[in-house]
Amino acid sequence: MRIATVERNTKETQIKIELNLDGGDVEISTGIGFFDHMLTAFGVHGGFGLNVSVNGDLDVDTHHTAEDTGIALGTAFKNALGDMGGIQRYGTFFVPMDESLACVSLDISNRPFLVFNADFKQEFCGDYETCVTEEFWRAFAENAGITLHINVPYGNNAHHQIEAIFKAAAHALKIAVVKNSDGSVLSTKGVL
Repeated sequence: MRIATVERNTKETQIKIELNLDGGDVEISTGIGFFDHMLTAFGVHGGFGLNVSVNGDLDVDTHHTAEDTGIALGTAFKNALGDMGGIQRYGTFFVPMDESLACVSLDISNRPFLVFNADFKQEFCGDYETCVTEEFWRAFAENAGITLHINVPYGNNAHHQIEAIFKAAAHALKIAVVKNSDGSVLSTKGVL
């Protein structure tokens, strides 16, 4: 079973995440309505079972909640994948959302790296600060051991741009975590 539970407690956030790469219910509660919407879309479009419960210092801003959730979710992915063997490893997906387009390409490589190219014209989506989107994905990539390229070549509405990113990332991960035919590690080195 490709399942992981992660708890992360700091002075700024208390987080519990349950992840099942092979499906299940999606229940999200972060205290930030738009972030809940994005993580719900991520779980549903990825076909993941995902339960996220976060209490964060939202009296400060949304940064710690978003970044620490990325840390915990990335850790859950890494734990659920184990040695990262037996999977397709790579995934790329484009998602158009009205006037916006997002492309996510990734390599579950145990070599974390983030390339993030997106320009949000609005500072907020509800109470969610759009600038924390990059912080969330950086934390996720670093803790999951994923090389992650996120590109939004155009778009005017930050809601559409960010939602396209979360959906594209979910679909790219869904492709990458598909089990391969022989259970081997997809690497000329034999290990990631």
